[in-house]
Amino acid sequence: MKNFYDILTYLKAFGIYIHLGKRLWDIEMAALEVDNLQKAGIIDNKKYATMKVILAHEHRLEEENPSD
Repeated sequence: MKNFYDILTYLKAFGIYIHLGKRLWDIEMAALEVDNLQKAGIIDNKKYATMKVILAHEHRLEEENPSD
């Protein structure tokens, strides 16, 4: 897993489709869904940590340079 698109693709495998209209909102919703999958024991801690780092990075980039 290397980028936000990879995370969205991974979430789709669980029937989780995210499109809220703004990229920042999508990143935040993806972070919540990843948290829920980890709490449910569906994803391991290593994959969870990787996804959270990617999402935090994307969130920071989007706040600095909004695409919407």
